[in-house]
Amino acid sequence: MAANNQQTPNIPKAVLTKVESYLQPFILSQGKLREVSKRLEKDLVRGLGRHSHHRAPVKMLPSFVRATPDGTEKGDFLALDLGGTNFRVLYIRVMDEQNKVVTTGSKICAISADIMVGSGEQLFDHIAACLGEFLESQNLKGEVLPLGFTFSFPCEQKEIGKSVLIRWTKGFKCDGVEGHDVVQLLRDAIHRRGGYDIGPVAMVNDTVGTMMSCGYRDQSCEIGMIIGTGTNACYMEEMRNVKRVEGEDGRICINTEWGGFGDDGSLQDIQTEFDVEVDKMSVNPGVHIFEKMIGGMYLGEIVRLLLLKMAEDDVLFGGSQSMLQKPGAFETRFISEIEQ
Repeated sequence: MAANNQQTPNIPKAVLTKVESYLQPFILSQGKLREVSKRLEKDLVRGLGRHSHHRAPVKMLPSFVRATPDGTEKGDFLALDLGGTNFRVLYIRVMDEQNKVVTTGSKICAISADIMVGSGEQLFDHIAACLGEFLESQNLKGEVLPLGFTFSFPCEQKEIGKSVLIRWTKGFKCDGVEGHDVVQLLRDAIHRRGGYDIGPVAMVNDTVGTMMSCGYRDQSCEIGMIIGTGTNACYMEEMRNVKRVEGEDGRICINTEWGGFGDDGSLQDIQTEFDVEVDKMSVNPGVHIFEKMIGGMYLGEIVRLLLLKMAEDDVLFGGSQSMLQKPGAFETRFISEIEQ
């Protein structure tokens, strides 16, 4: 992240030095990175413990997925993916003889800011409406297909088709959902709408879905990781190490929910003033600190606050701040476009 004098010959050295001073808090040494890694490892173990998981910032949630695919699976399925400002509906055909997954149809539906912070009933009615429209467009309204539901928020999984939302993240704050089974909320919305139905539901986190989809083609895949709107990871763990679940035989997929790393204050020494401000202005202050430091939903705002600070100090843009005053004015995609 440091400025390079050879690449920026027209910028005075004094200005480059000043810019580097603003960037310095974002640069971590190898030693500090190893130290942070050790803290994360400690929290992962705490999350697996029978008596410590309630207090652990990294929740280590059992997914009730007990094995990865073996490549013989087949059939027609619906897939619903909710985890950001859009959600996707897909109609998928799995053919074991060709070890192939074919998406025969898909639809992307936007979720407005009003819906993201409205009622849970409004959110799930919107999902049910978009799913119904998709089924009609695919001439599938008469079919009752099994559905894979990827719900990318921290949930306590009760069974493969029952999952209770622990808390909203990524800008969502819909009333009446936390503490409730999201699969049942989806079914209730479908029944309110009428005109179609769904079969058995397999509820998974996006990390688990990522691992399983890769594992269908490569049975050695046992880790799923998301670095997108937010961040999370899952992996296959030996049952004997998961003290919070009865039984010691076999393995189980653990949804780490590592976005919560730092919720106990363990990352305060590497949070910048801009990280702190982004957290403070979010809909859920103090929650998912690690995710807010690296997730795509937040990076643009971190950069905006940094640029605004430098403009205020007359380091950039001749001191002009007008374009940077509005929260969200600098989108995360701009970072990639500038880098290119």
